[in-house]
Amino acid sequence: MPEPGNLAEALYEKLAREELRIWLQQTKKKPSLVNRFTSGTQRSINNLIPEKIHQAITFAIEKIVKGVLIGNEFVRPKPYLVELLRLKEYKARQAIRLYKRTASVEGAITGAGGILMGFADLPAFLAIKMKMLFDLAAAYGHDVRDFKERVFILTIFKLTFSSQKTRNTTVLLLENWTETAEKLPDNFDGFDWRSFQLEYRDYMDLAKLAQLIPVIGAGVGAVANFKLTEQLGKTAIQAYRLRYFAEKSPAS
Repeated sequence: MPEPGNLAEALYEKLAREELRIWLQQTKKKPSLVNRFTSGTQRSINNLIPEKIHQAITFAIEKIVKGVLIGNEFVRPKPYLVELLRLKEYKARQAIRLYKRTASVEGAITGAGGILMGFADLPAFLAIKMKMLFDLAAAYGHDVRDFKERVFILTIFKLTFSSQKTRNTTVLLLENWTETAEKLPDNFDGFDWRSFQLEYRDYMDLAKLAQLIPVIGAGVGAVANFKLTEQLGKTAIQAYRLRYFAEKSPAS
């Protein structure tokens, strides 16, 4: 007869696999008519923006994200070396709760300041989200000193904040991460920052535009940051489950 602990873990993993299956189904759905219309409208707007503006935004987001990824080199969390998935995910959910609160407070403060403070939200909120992903990677036992782990983090980020069409291709990279990792370069020089910033900005514009409106900005900022951080955390959990089950020995 199985040990109670083993039985609990087996049940937990069974439920996790089912949640993962449902999540993959939802993530791979075809772009809806509204999604296609929104993406088309955003592309039209992007085409009207001067190239120099696109270059400036791309440069800013690239520097911010690279700065966070490199800066965290000195405050990197140690990998949580436990075998049980439920313990990994208990630690992961603790981190998500902490960062949701932090992001909500940050959004309220910058939202209350109007347009000028709203612009300050970009680097601050990006840093919070990236730091959370570092902690989640560690919760699942991965060492973020490894360049490929940082690319995995960026891929989770891109999957969360992008159009449905991009999600359909990005999730395949996570599903086949062993093959994906083997083809990765040794640094971020070949990373498509232009595509990354366009997807991220278009997605965030819809969720965060009202944060710049005086009076209501604080409330909107708090709620938007809370929800977006929660969404990123949920995506990360499923992404690391993909790796956990892929790497797990069939005999275990």
